[in-house]
Amino acid sequence: MRILFKTDYGQDLRIFKHSGYYFWYGLLAVALLTAPFVLDDFYVGEMSMVFIYAIAGLGLMLLVGYTGQVSLGHAAFLAIGAYVNAWMIQHGVPFFASLAIAGVLSAAAGIVIAIPALRMTGVYLAIATLAFSIIVEQLIVHWESVTGGFRGFPVDPPTAFGQQLSDPWQFYLLCLGVLVIVLLGCVNLLRSPTGRAMMAIRDSEVSAQSMGVNIARYKTIAFALSAGITGIAGALFGHKLSYLAPDAFNMIISVQLLLMVVVGGLGSLHGAIYGAIFIGLLPQGLAMLRDTLPSAIGQMPGLEPGVFGLILVLFIIFEPYGLYGRWRKVKLFFSVFPLYRKSMFKRQKAYLKTERMR
Repeated sequence: MRILFKTDYGQDLRIFKHSGYYFWYGLLAVALLTAPFVLDDFYVGEMSMVFIYAIAGLGLMLLVGYTGQVSLGHAAFLAIGAYVNAWMIQHGVPFFASLAIAGVLSAAAGIVIAIPALRMTGVYLAIATLAFSIIVEQLIVHWESVTGGFRGFPVDPPTAFGQQLSDPWQFYLLCLGVLVIVLLGCVNLLRSPTGRAMMAIRDSEVSAQSMGVNIARYKTIAFALSAGITGIAGALFGHKLSYLAPDAFNMIISVQLLLMVVVGGLGSLHGAIYGAIFIGLLPQGLAMLRDTLPSAIGQMPGLEPGVFGLILVLFIIFEPYGLYGRWRKVKLFFSVFPLYRKSMFKRQKAYLKTERMR
């Protein structure tokens, strides 16, 4: 077991708490940077999709995992980012500028949905965000002069520093770079007063308000940041698809994003990454599963969303802390072995006493 002895306040400000983090994350960085040069283009493309899912998962994690606000409409922000970025590139705007504009406009859309939804919680907020997603989907269908309607339109590969990133390894490195920047931004945000206020709202709005936290303000900030990050992921998602159409941003995408943060582990940035890996690999696993199942089951049209829903329910019941929670339990088990106790792994109720006053 590693024991950390803190001798100055600067140690609490470090992102990496001890030398083990530098070794393992450095090893991971080397593996990710060399992967596109040793893997086939198919696997490189799949890993790029995992990175895009991870960016969207980080955005949704800020809202669901760290602020406690449920959303079933993040496919709308993904669509806004994709269409805004593609439209800007078609009109000659540089890629990085269009990427930033897509994030800003998605954040503005998040503020629009946050203001009327401030008084909603739980299932009512989920319904409101789902309704917003349906509105955006219908807007994409009927605003044919901009979106192309059901016909859609192609998306050109991104161009950075005067070079078109058309090769899979180039787009892979772009997605990886954006993911690292967003991840570092989220880490620093959660250590700031804004991030602590968001977590206070998640734990107990009553307690947070009694400590002077402006509930409406920080919920709006959380919606805006979440939508903006998801919009950036949507811009990269559009380039990955290379062709935009309304059916690419349906309700199943919103369910997948929510499944990602729940399966990965709510309240953890690691959980967003783990969930993205799980969601990115699950469709390929289901495709292989269809080949082995009887044709009556394997060719069933609703198999994929049904499996998504089943996995979500099973994780909520049996492993509410997700894959990252399970990984922490495994680490604790081996760190204290053979002095472990069964009670260390017993699930405890997580709520504050102030919640009883409601």
